[in-house]
Amino acid sequence: MTDLAADLALIRDAALAAGELALSEREAGLKIWSKSGGSPVTSADIAVDKLLKDALLPARPDHGWLSEETADTDARIGRRRLIVVDPIDGTVAYMKGKPWWCIPIAIVEDGQPVAAVIHAPALGETFTALRGGGAFLNGRPITASDTTDLDDASVLADARLMEGPHWPEPWPAMRFEKRNAIAYRMALVAAGAFDAAIALTPKWDWDVCAGALIVEEAGGRVSDHHGVAWRFNQPDPRQNSLICSAPALHPLIVRRTAPIPLAPRQPDRT
Repeated sequence: MTDLAADLALIRDAALAAGELALSEREAGLKIWSKSGGSPVTSADIAVDKLLKDALLPARPDHGWLSEETADTDARIGRRRLIVVDPIDGTVAYMKGKPWWCIPIAIVEDGQPVAAVIHAPALGETFTALRGGGAFLNGRPITASDTTDLDDASVLADARLMEGPHWPEPWPAMRFEKRNAIAYRMALVAAGAFDAAIALTPKWDWDVCAGALIVEEAGGRVSDHHGVAWRFNQPDPRQNSLICSAPALHPLIVRRTAPIPLAPRQPDRT
């Protein structure tokens, strides 16, 4: 069996190199266009995707591959192990020179992430985790918040959504903030900087896979908004929604979100 520590070293080194490339590509000037769903993609997204593929697949030739910037195929489904990457999560922030973007990479085994890194180059932050080995920020252990009450909790979510009239059970007053990259939001919950991150629309595996392991190894909890646990390397590489939180808050959030129907899934990769 592949040594998980070697897996983590491999993807961490790749993420750091990808971060350097992304910064240099932006400095040199980006080409920008729109995908079919309307979301932006840059020449750096493509360059970083190539760097990661060239660094990771030859080192793990028996692994499948899933990336936002590579056409997906059924070939990965039959693989026990899978590499999941988002070359740049938070492309809009990256394009605008804001720091809230990152490079998440995970290795999945039998449907669950076993090694993960989320590297935020502009912030100098590198989050890592191994299955059963804890979670770390720049080599130091991190733990999710010990908050037990939603009242005054710090939450990464759309305040307009959370404060709307459609909730069967109203929410207490909470403090809302935004960060562009989904993976980075999850990393912040893992580190205890925020108490929860909530999103009720489907999320691509490359945005949430690395964060799922890092949050769980930090003692937090992750599921869809019905409380259903995630499984990766499925034919449709999306999770229904995102509830990512301190352990004590998870049941309090799911109790309120569970009555909300699942959002319809659109076919475009955005």
